[in-house]
Amino acid sequence: MAGLTHFDDKGAAHMVDVSEKAVTARVAVAKGNILMAAETRTMIQEGRARKGDVLSVARLAGIMGAKKTPDLIPLCHPLTITKVSVDLSYTNDGLEIEATVKTTGQTGVEMEALTAVNVAALTVYDMVKAVDKTMQINNVRVVFKDGGKSGRFEAE
Repeated sequence: MAGLTHFDDKGAAHMVDVSEKAVTARVAVAKGNILMAAETRTMIQEGRARKGDVLSVARLAGIMGAKKTPDLIPLCHPLTITKVSVDLSYTNDGLEIEATVKTTGQTGVEMEALTAVNVAALTVYDMVKAVDKTMQINNVRVVFKDGGKSGRFEAE
C-alpha cells in the first residue's frame, strides 16, 4: 500500500504521525452543488421555506460540520481551525456551495472543507425535502489547497 499514508506496512489503518511535520499556514477550498427544481430554488430565494432561512441555517451547519470533522472521519486529526467560511450562491439549476477552511498546523484542512460543503448541502436538502425529493448533491471536490510539504494545488 505504498503511497497511502493512512495504512501501515502491514496494510492496517492508522492515524498518520504528524509530530515531525513543520507547522505551516494551511488553507483548503472545496466546492459542490445541489441541483433542485426551479420552483424549489425560487421558494428558497423568496424566503418561503417552512423551516426558515435555508441559506443561513446551511451556512451555520457547514461551519459546524468543519469543526466536527475529526468526530466523523475516523483518521482525521483534531485541529485548531482559525477560519471557516461557507458561501452559498444561486445557480440556474440550484445552489453552489463553497467552503474555505484555514489553520496553522502540521496537517491540512481539505477534509474539513469537504465536510463543510457536504453538511451544508445536506442541510439544504433536509430543509426543503418536503417539496423536492429529487434534489441531487453533486461535484463535491477540493478546488484549492496550500501549505505543507505538498504545497499548492489548484484544480483546473
